[in-house]
Amino acid sequence: MIWIIPLIFGIATSFRSQTEVVSTGFRLLPVNWVIENYAAVLSDTSTAPILRWIWNSIFISTTHTFLVLVVISVTAYGYSRMKFKGRDVLFFTLLGISFFPNVVNLIPSYKIIDTLGWVNTPWAMIVPGLAGMGNIFLVRQFMKGIPKDLDESARIDGASDFKIYYKIILPMIKPVLIVCALFSFTGSWNDFLWPVIVYTDVEKMPVTAGLLLLQDVYGNYSMIGQLMGSALLAVIPTMLLFFFAQKYFVQSLDLSSGIKG
Repeated sequence: MIWIIPLIFGIATSFRSQTEVVSTGFRLLPVNWVIENYAAVLSDTSTAPILRWIWNSIFISTTHTFLVLVVISVTAYGYSRMKFKGRDVLFFTLLGISFFPNVVNLIPSYKIIDTLGWVNTPWAMIVPGLAGMGNIFLVRQFMKGIPKDLDESARIDGASDFKIYYKIILPMIKPVLIVCALFSFTGSWNDFLWPVIVYTDVEKMPVTAGLLLLQDVYGNYSMIGQLMGSALLAVIPTMLLFFFAQKYFVQSLDLSSGIKG
């Protein structure tokens, strides 16, 4: 429970007056609770448009997550249900390559984004990482728990691979897709280094790049309350997401939870 103390202190600091932040030492809770920090942050729409940044992050993370689910579910279906030469070799080769740290790919990734003209656009964050091998591996393992007799029965009835994927497999892998969606959404939302590199336009920044900019705007010690208020506003969407979807984490641990009876 020690971890909760900094969280409480951070929330309390966002409700301290600038005078109290400067004049008092360490106090877990403020003497006087004020909302002027939040009012100042929300009213600043020029140098630090926090609501605009949050909306940018919601659009980027939601679009990225939707496309991730499409890509990884189709790819995992191919690796787990379809037979083609070199399938397993290709899968484990790509899985091994994915273990390299992402920082290795920063320069070539930026070159590609710049060539495509995606710098300072949402596509710079939406497209990279759509085919993450970690998510594909998780969905593939989940699919392996679904009996292939279902596929064979559907083929006898004349179903195509797409119909088997869409009508049979997709409804059964809902729990693991929800977990992958949570990972993808929070990963995109919390990504810091990449958006700092590909965004220079203040209006188009996601919230993580914007918070770095706020360190210059609210960087002096007396403005810590406003900086903390901005940070707390930025984490509200992900906290709500985990609160409403936490039950699916437990379901995803059972690789056969898509099978009933």
